[in-house]
Amino acid sequence: MSGDDNPLAQLFVTFALISFFAVGGANAALPEMHRIAVDVRHWMTDKQFADVFAISQLSPGPNVLIVTLIGYSVAGLAGAAIATIAMCGPTAALAYFVSRWLSNVRGARWPAILQSALVPLSIGLMGASALILAQASDQTWPALALSASAAVIASTTRLNPLWLLAAGGCLGFAGLL
Repeated sequence: MSGDDNPLAQLFVTFALISFFAVGGANAALPEMHRIAVDVRHWMTDKQFADVFAISQLSPGPNVLIVTLIGYSVAGLAGAAIATIAMCGPTAALAYFVSRWLSNVRGARWPAILQSALVPLSIGLMGASALILAQASDQTWPALALSASAAVIASTTRLNPLWLLAAGGCLGFAGLL
């Protein structure tokens, strides 16, 4: 059985590779997760991906929960476990070895320069994630207006974003979106 026939092997290879590009957390890799899960492997639709993202963000715990939910939708509990291990394992090992290596070069200036260079990369990846999610979930003008309004309110006020999520959920439940 080749890896193309085995969904567990597909999940493991996919998320093990994505894990190395998740600079800034799992949400930074959302565009690639979306591309593979929706466009390449057809594991889910745009709407299902947006729903899985929403559930993963509302659930307590790390933002890597989206990987667990994608794995679950592909291959049940085994898929959830394989996807989560593949997403967390390789980067945890890499982080361990890099931190050990960096502890030996504390006086050098280049680690701080490298870390500073990763900040705009992380911000750009998170912006791309927001764009992908907006395209996947904002299929109507009212939904697009709500997302834009929530983004403006969240970035210009100190209002807890959970209130914005609750408002959007109520509007959706009422059938207005």
